[in-house]
Amino acid sequence: MSERLVVVGGDAAGLAAASQARRMRGADELEIVAFERGSFASYSACGIPYWVGGDVAERDDLIARTPEEHRARDIDLRMRTEVLELDIEGRAVRAKDLESGAESRLSYDKLVIATGARPIRPDLPGIDARGVHGVQTLDDGQELLDTLDRIEGKRAVVVGAGYIGVEMAEALINRGYEVTVVHRGSAPMSTLDPDMGALVATAMLGMGIEIVCEAEVVEIRADDAGRVRSVVTASAEYPADVVVLGIGVTPETTLARAAGLPLGEYGGLLTDLAMRVRGHDDIWAGGDCVEVLDLVSGRERHIALGTHANKHGQVIGTGIGGGYATFPGVVGTAVSKVCELEVARTGLGERAAADAGLQFVAVTIESTSRAGYYPGADPMTVKMLAERRTGRLLGVQIVGREGAAKRVDIAAVALTAGMTVDQMTALDLGYAPPFSPVWDPVLVAARKAAGAVRARG
Repeated sequence: MSERLVVVGGDAAGLAAASQARRMRGADELEIVAFERGSFASYSACGIPYWVGGDVAERDDLIARTPEEHRARDIDLRMRTEVLELDIEGRAVRAKDLESGAESRLSYDKLVIATGARPIRPDLPGIDARGVHGVQTLDDGQELLDTLDRIEGKRAVVVGAGYIGVEMAEALINRGYEVTVVHRGSAPMSTLDPDMGALVATAMLGMGIEIVCEAEVVEIRADDAGRVRSVVTASAEYPADVVVLGIGVTPETTLARAAGLPLGEYGGLLTDLAMRVRGHDDIWAGGDCVEVLDLVSGRERHIALGTHANKHGQVIGTGIGGGYATFPGVVGTAVSKVCELEVARTGLGERAAADAGLQFVAVTIESTSRAGYYPGADPMTVKMLAERRTGRLLGVQIVGREGAAKRVDIAAVALTAGMTVDQMTALDLGYAPPFSPVWDPVLVAARKAAGAVRARG
């Protein structure tokens, strides 16, 4: 008699898990039913800003696998169907077809929760005005593009300057909008230290993006027809024909919370190394709805990235399929760009390191992406943190032009390996003048950090 796997959520983690389980177990052994409340499945959410901005020509270019392709692989993917309840005791889910309104109940032997994250939407007057958009799903991106095609004005306000905020600012600049970014922090991209975020702010201003920091939005005003017309802070009002919320995301764990499943500090599901929900042998969770172990600080964190979600899905599907796999944790690597500026970070910044009880040294160096005499050498700033006593690498932040962002991968590998900054100085990195100076900028920072550790005893 076959078992039934039910998957709640039809994007990276959920369908990666379903696909991997199907590869390991045939349809006669495992029935797979997946529910997705949106109109699209298996797509790249990370690509949405580039589709909105015109770098990606077609929406379907972001879709990795269609519902029909999943169904051809014996995965019963039910689109536009929302799961309303997880009955853990009864081992069943209650779902609703959003087109017909019909509800159904389906039992499971194994359950995967991959409900993702939702954009933070602050409780502000006017937040529900037409023309105010969060951008997390492909449906969200389509709704934003529909708005941009409808409106005549060209004034956009982005609320928040995290990764999605700066990426959406770039997208709107590329579409010819006048863009103002309103951010409550002292500098954009709060995952960076303020001194590195200040470099991002300077570059954004040079690109024609107005950025207003240390400004809390208190109201979004609409016209008589209910369409957004401005964003209001405590000290100013910014005209807007469209507003994009770039404040960040929070785990979508409404169903899990109602079912009494364990949640962490950030509201994400807590799992073991095999991605099983703690205390529940037949329930797995992955993607943006879970918290993961930070290998540097040793704490649980919520990091919403497609790279993690796909790995979670592989681990989950392998376990359901009868194999063995684990997801050990992350070091917090992320890269982004705004126009020609590249921004990268991995590990801990100063505040996170201090919150974890770590004493550290921090150094900053200026270098170039190529040998200084080679055409196209662009400036690059690298900041590095190392533990004060041991010299263990704790984190790296990089801001620069072409060739800057992916250098953070050197540091990500070093962090995962637990290397010291002194050990990093001996790394045998590739060199040629078109690609780097003789001493790569990351190694220059490691040398300076090693010297600072020695100087601090």
